Amino acid sequence: MHVENLRPRPAIFGDLDAPLHPALEWALKDAGIGRLYLHQAQAVNAARRGENVIVVTGTASGKTLCYNLPVIDKILQTGRARALYLFPTKALAQDQLRVLGDLTSKHMPKLKFATYDGDTPREQRAQIRKNHQIVLTNPDMLHLGILPNNTAWSKFFAQLQYVVVDEAHAYRGVFGSHVADVLRRLRRICNFYGSDPQFILTSATIANPGAHGGNLTAKEMTVVDGDGSPSGGKHFVFWNPPLIDAASGARHSTNSEATLLFSELVEHGTRTIVFAKSRKVAELILMYTRDALKKTAPELIPLVKSYRAGYLAEDRRQIERELFNGQLLGVTATNALELGVDIGTLDATILTGYPGTIASTWQQAGRSGRGQEGSLSILVALGDPLDQYLMRHPESFFGRPHEHCLVNPTNPHILAEHLLCAAHELPLSEEDSAYFGPEFVDCAAALQAEGRLSYQRRWFYSDTDPYPAQNINIRSVSGDTYDIIDAGRGGRLLESVDGATAFQQIHAGAAYLHQGETYLIEKLDLPSKTAIARKADIDYYTQPQTLTQITIQHEEKRKIVGKSAVCFGDVNVSEQVIGFKRKQQYTDTVLGMSLLDLPSRSFETKALWFDIPDSLAREFQRDEMDLLGGLHATEHAAIGVLPLFAMCDRNDIGGVSTPFHPDTGRAQVFIYDGYAGGVGIAEKGFEIISDLWEVTLQVIKECSCQDGCPSCIQSPKCGNGNEPLDKEAAILILKSLLAAPSRQNESGRG
Repeated sequence: MHVENLRPRPAIFGDLDAPLHPALEWALKDAGIGRLYLHQAQAVNAARRGENVIVVTGTASGKTLCYNLPVIDKILQTGRARALYLFPTKALAQDQLRVLGDLTSKHMPKLKFATYDGDTPREQRAQIRKNHQIVLTNPDMLHLGILPNNTAWSKFFAQLQYVVVDEAHAYRGVFGSHVADVLRRLRRICNFYGSDPQFILTSATIANPGAHGGNLTAKEMTVVDGDGSPSGGKHFVFWNPPLIDAASGARHSTNSEATLLFSELVEHGTRTIVFAKSRKVAELILMYTRDALKKTAPELIPLVKSYRAGYLAEDRRQIERELFNGQLLGVTATNALELGVDIGTLDATILTGYPGTIASTWQQAGRSGRGQEGSLSILVALGDPLDQYLMRHPESFFGRPHEHCLVNPTNPHILAEHLLCAAHELPLSEEDSAYFGPEFVDCAAALQAEGRLSYQRRWFYSDTDPYPAQNINIRSVSGDTYDIIDAGRGGRLLESVDGATAFQQIHAGAAYLHQGETYLIEKLDLPSKTAIARKADIDYYTQPQTLTQITIQHEEKRKIVGKSAVCFGDVNVSEQVIGFKRKQQYTDTVLGMSLLDLPSRSFETKALWFDIPDSLAREFQRDEMDLLGGLHATEHAAIGVLPLFAMCDRNDIGGVSTPFHPDTGRAQVFIYDGYAGGVGIAEKGFEIISDLWEVTLQVIKECSCQDGCPSCIQSPKCGNGNEPLDKEAAILILKSLLAAPSRQNESGRG
């Protein structure tokens, strides 16, 4: 569909304001680093001036030196400083441990550093706490193991000079909101022990690096975003699987197209990585590619492997080494390899489906073509609205600013959990609003009223739960988890599912995928939060049917756009899984429908909602057109393209459409954050509503199908089975919304 030729870029160098410690200078010379790139020098200078820094440059631009140099220099200069490195995955921490070793082993043998996570042997933990200057860990261990045991870390916290947050763009949505509160807890504990550490963050390119860094740390950030590293240039290809049936919108399989490209590149000796959105797809493409190579180049079969979470750690390390050493020609991977694990030089990347954000797309594409070498990246589109929009409008990818990274540490559900943890670590007072914001007082008072905090002489205490952190999964907004038990293997635990989505995924009769194997859920026991599963040889999948109702609680903001009122505020969402369909694999033929008797789930969140002009509603009624089908189609398509503007997944958003809503008395479309309390997605949609309508209209109009398909108005998660939907009615609604002169007069509401 499109080839973007990105020109080579020469290196731009910068100078330090003052020399580094001599041992560090020698280490850099031994590593072949004579001068620093511009962004590296700027980051080091800012950090040494005492500023909090966020570095926003491309993949393989040398961001690691941006924090290693000021940290190690400070340790060598003072002899007392300590640093805490946070990485989103254990694999990345292990990789950076190797990088530290390579840099320091010869000239700084007394420098001590180690990973501290769930894999660290218990007999080594005390020594690491007491004697190591740099500790590499992850936010989960900081939340669960380090902060609750801060007395054992008192010496480390008292001398903590730097906190490094690597891959900061990974901390968004619910996970990012949790991590923001974990970092506030960390700052509070450090203050108690007499330190106030600086923060150094690194990130892929995002639209709001300064604001995002500030939201994560509650500190002012210096942004370093002038990438001085060289690039060998890249051919970036947008590849759309060919249409099979224009009327229905059906296209050739994305996985098959990726296999064709992968096997062709491998046969030509082009070292390639294929990124897949799921573990199962990564395994399938590997299997298909090996089958293709059997016929053309069987000797290459051992040189292609897959890499994903779920493998044993030693197996993943082995594959990483084989990639780094050039032993492998190709690998299929999930986004586990998107982050900065060093796997050496690759020639090509294939992305099976748009990764969901511009930042992630560049991260994955950037895994090929390190240094001065040219490279190839191919994005193979899926059939969903966002992928197909990008195929038709590549300029909206290559010319569009990166998305905003959104977190909401004041989400009341998330904040309340971390206040319980903070009170357990150290009693709270009203002065802690300096860390947790003005919402602290009301949230702490609510916890006191619930009997979860006690208040004595200015202090809030946590005396009802001996270890509150263990009840909080920082990668989820729901405190509940449901365990899936394999009935065929003696009750072995398969995995756990977030309570917020458990009823949709593991209801009785659900087909559930685990590591490429299909299981049938035999029973969901609500009191014990346990699902009993058994491996099954079935040729269908299941799709839950959900009844959703929404009630407006409080209107925060309103603006008139054309003739439509667009609002943002608090809503209550009630969802009930009432049944499920069994659909045949590949053909999607409905094989049957079953009813379920499950309780409803209600939560309060943030939403945007808009109405349609009265004149259009009367026109629909006069011409006996399907108003509900048009609203429903508009809702689906808008949800499908909203991730183009906010860093989120389609599954992070929900929607409701109705020709008459009792709270407004009008036809209404709601789009809401799928997590209790909200994480900023709907608010971003409210801000850019005109752009959202415009792109939504383009997606629907330009799709070649007759009546609607997954590339425009059908949704894979529709609780009503994609009924009713009316493509032409949606086009008419969106044209009407965009036709009137835009008057965006915004006002707050009491």
